[in-house]
Amino acid sequence: MAESQITLYGTYWCPDCKRAKKFLGEQRVLYNYVDIERDDAARAYVEQINHGKRIIPTIVFPDDSILVEPSNAELATKLGVTTKAQRPFYDLIIVGAGITGLTAALYAAREGIETLIIEKSGIGGQAGITEKVENYPGFPEGISGANLVERIRAQVARYDVEILQAQEVREIGLNAPYRHVHTGDGAMYSASALLVATGADYRRLNVRGEDEYIGAGIHFCATCDGPFYKGAENLVVVGGGNSAVEEGLFLTNFADKVTLLVRGDKLSASKTAADKALTTPQLDIRFNTSVQEFIGNGKLKTIVVKNSQTNVVEELHPAGAFIFIGQRPNTEIFKGFLELDEYGYIKTGHDLEHVKDLVFYSDEWLKRHPFDMETCRPGIFAAGDVRAGATNQIAAATGEGASAAISIRRYMKEM
Repeated sequence: MAESQITLYGTYWCPDCKRAKKFLGEQRVLYNYVDIERDDAARAYVEQINHGKRIIPTIVFPDDSILVEPSNAELATKLGVTTKAQRPFYDLIIVGAGITGLTAALYAAREGIETLIIEKSGIGGQAGITEKVENYPGFPEGISGANLVERIRAQVARYDVEILQAQEVREIGLNAPYRHVHTGDGAMYSASALLVATGADYRRLNVRGEDEYIGAGIHFCATCDGPFYKGAENLVVVGGGNSAVEEGLFLTNFADKVTLLVRGDKLSASKTAADKALTTPQLDIRFNTSVQEFIGNGKLKTIVVKNSQTNVVEELHPAGAFIFIGQRPNTEIFKGFLELDEYGYIKTGHDLEHVKDLVFYSDEWLKRHPFDMETCRPGIFAAGDVRAGATNQIAAATGEGASAAISIRRYMKEM
């Protein structure tokens, strides 16, 4: 693969640098990253082109043009990504272009439902940046996440589904018989039905090197990526809750030893899970330990850790690292409008059984029950990792997308 001619100058603590790197990665755009705190010449260059100011991120393109602290929309324009829809009204608007959103669009469009997808970042979501998928049916040799996403996107393109990228949805609304979506550029689009498929993000440690090695030694799914490390001498798991303990135990099926790094002085997992972890010889639990930095050369090689009690800093050299410090559903903009569970995931269908107890109650529930995957707001559906009860697997995401499209079709037919 040819070396990229795009260069991004930044540093690990800069939030705008992380955002720009994440956006370029999600668009699968190759770029060279230079940390100006580790490169004196690069720091001087950034100051020179910014008239003596050290402003990051500074991004230099092959045509010698420069963007300084660009928004995702500015980056999208530079990369030629479509950010405006062709018309103001569609049969269905899908918020989110992950596997769930793409599958729902495919099923809906094949039924003649005019569909618009709005995505704030890159097509494919978490799957698009997964190094290799080996548990998706039909690919016995496995397939890269990017390749799988491109195949699904090509299918969707056959049915004239319109996709906006780098366009953030700021608000959704309901004014019967239409649903509205307001985007970051001030535009509003309307539809007969709306599907929320915004997914969930894995919480990050936000330490130096983390972004560089995601998918190249750093992972967030043991079920997906654990089998790659069969026969490994050691793996590292970061976290002390149920997910970290359960996934750590699962990874002992592949590695000789799994080291669990716990920031506090005890496990926060359930007693049953904690007791099993503490009595499993292959699981080495290190309390009061936090990650300071990830180091590698194209692939993760070293993890720098620090003991908060002794202040001792040391290096670990695992085959890979799995981070399980929680997930955050992308539902911030829906608070106060959709019914969420205690963790922030959207309640749908049977979870809304006692509709009169809902905070956001609709008189329509006097006439009917919510359809499968329909939210508390009639005609607004939710599917995928953002929905309460989802299973966070790629195969499940396709099923959720298909099921949502079927419910939406039924809603449009019966309403």
